[in-house]
Amino acid sequence: MGGILALIVILILAIVVFFRYYYVFGEGVKSGQLNYLVKKGNIFKTYEGKLIQSGLRGGGTGSVQSYEFEFSVTNERVADELMKNSGKDFDLHYKEYHGTLPWRGFTKYVVDSIYTMR
Repeated sequence: MGGILALIVILILAIVVFFRYYYVFGEGVKSGQLNYLVKKGNIFKTYEGKLIQSGLRGGGTGSVQSYEFEFSVTNERVADELMKNSGKDFDLHYKEYHGTLPWRGFTKYVVDSIYTMR
């Protein structure tokens, strides 16, 4: 009886961990100008970047407001391409997770490919 209960608890924990850290909650494309991409971390070195998106602010003022999209990159080839072209406009494909993992980066948004670069 105790073995079955332990197995059920382990199964529930495995499902929770999967949905929290490995299940792709959402994915999409963000467009904007690459502000920076850096490799940092104490134990796990990860690539962290920021994309500046411009747009019109709501409320009828018509003023321009910039939005920031902070993301992590796990693919070294994608990171190298972004670093070589900092300041350019990009369309970046990303995956969104519910939680972060130290070896995946500091954000829950992980860029996995570049759609276009201008």
